[in-house]
Amino acid sequence: QVTVVESGGGLVQAGGSLRLSCTASGFAFDYYRMGWFRQAPGNAREGISCITRAGDSTYYSDSVRGRATISRDNAKNTLYLQMNSLKPDDTAMYYCAAVLYCDTVVAVTTRRVKYWGQGTQVTVSS
Repeated sequence: QVTVVESGGGLVQAGGSLRLSCTASGFAFDYYRMGWFRQAPGNAREGISCITRAGDSTYYSDSVRGRATISRDNAKNTLYLQMNSLKPDDTAMYYCAAVLYCDTVVAVTTRRVKYWGQGTQVTVSS
């Protein structure tokens, strides 16, 4: 049974930081690239970051580049996203996903997703 579980979301003030985690099981974690997506109310789900299988290449959307760092620990089947300098516009549900490919332009797209997590809410207050 495949499970992908995000954690680490919460309420944070603008300018603050959060570290999201994603723990996966039921599939070969190190076989997949891994990505982070987010979806704000009324908006489409957007890819914001992606990391290759060995963690040697990372990709970011324009919306988070310079403020986010994606990483993974294959020994723990865990993916991370460190978000700094948070803005109210970062408020969204954040999703982790196992993906088939990263994208060099937009980081990652929903059509490349193999497995989704259930999401963790991030709310940034002004």
